[in-house]
Amino acid sequence: MVGAGLRARPDTSVWIAALRSADCREVEHLRSLLDDDRVALAAPVRIEILSGASAPDQDRLRPLLAALPNWMPERSTWALIETWLASAARVGQRFGMGDLLIAAIAAEHKAPIWTLDTGFERMAQMDWLELHQPL
Repeated sequence: MVGAGLRARPDTSVWIAALRSADCREVEHLRSLLDDDRVALAAPVRIEILSGASAPDQDRLRPLLAALPNWMPERSTWALIETWLASAARVGQRFGMGDLLIAAIAAEHKAPIWTLDTGFERMAQMDWLELHQPL
């Protein structure tokens, strides 16, 4: 579990599950993290959420997402991704650019990623990042 003060970084997959159904288990845990001010949003996740939303939903979500700490990629983020790409190629792994960017931003902030996506699980197995495990 994420310790006090550490920020969990819900991936797009978690946000989509929570936005689609008020009854899913992700909603309760996400609310708890939000209430405790323990959520940060990587810039690519924000864009993925908004790009999949209708115009009215975008209008509703934009200020809510902007209220969260938003983490942007830095020059060091791209260097980390290049290092990871070399490691991945040596063991025959491939990852999408968006997932790599999201993971690298989280890793730089030492923030565990909460995801429903197996790609991030493979990255965690390579010791690139930590996964957040909801209760």
